[in-house]
Amino acid sequence: MADQFDRGVVLNRAGAGAQIDEGLRAHMLRVYNYMVTGLALTGAVAYIVSATPALLSLFYTVTPQGYPTATPLGWIAIFSPLAFVLVLSFGIQRMKASTGQILFWLFAGVMGLSLSNIFNIYTGESIARVFFITAATFAAMSLYGYTTKRDLTAIGSFLMMGLFGIIIASVVNIFIGSTMVQFVVSVLGVLIFVGLTAHDTQKIKQMYAAADGSEIAGKKAIMGALSLYLDFINLFLLLLRLFGNNR
Repeated sequence: MADQFDRGVVLNRAGAGAQIDEGLRAHMLRVYNYMVTGLALTGAVAYIVSATPALLSLFYTVTPQGYPTATPLGWIAIFSPLAFVLVLSFGIQRMKASTGQILFWLFAGVMGLSLSNIFNIYTGESIARVFFITAATFAAMSLYGYTTKRDLTAIGSFLMMGLFGIIIASVVNIFIGSTMVQFVVSVLGVLIFVGLTAHDTQKIKQMYAAADGSEIAGKKAIMGALSLYLDFINLFLLLLRLFGNNR
């Protein structure tokens, strides 16, 4: 009787583990689907605007010296994604998952407006090349974050401090205009976002484990997709700054 009871306990635990595993896989697939769809929407909007001179002129103009510059509407497009990130980050708990999903799609579309000028700065070939490099790097680090047993929490805190450091250095470099500082910031930024990709993927797994109910899980999937989206976009832009060919 005791042996039968022990076997029942083991089988029940194995069944629960398999159910959690299946639920986690479905959750991660949902996160990645949101992220990839958001990236596709961003790319489509950026390309359409860049390929339509009438639309592009609303956001960017070219100076007599040949340098692109943002119009007032362009500056709004550049800073609007930050507003969406703040609203989602601080307001997701007070809104429905469906509302958060709509805001995420709007964020991805506005991000496309802010990035529409890269097609006029860099060659299409170099953009495609850097995109595939970014995708391969992102996939490798996200897989590491998903499978590793090592706790990346401490590394994530260190990387966040580094992120704030390069943001401050970038702001200072606006006034200095040093190409060396820009290069160093770009290299460090790549390393930081490579690490954050693994850290954020592991964090999404932990967030799922703490989720209680489908509504909360839906909100966590949106926020997880937002984190990975930002990691991918920033990694792509930094690599583009390093390896992109100017027109």
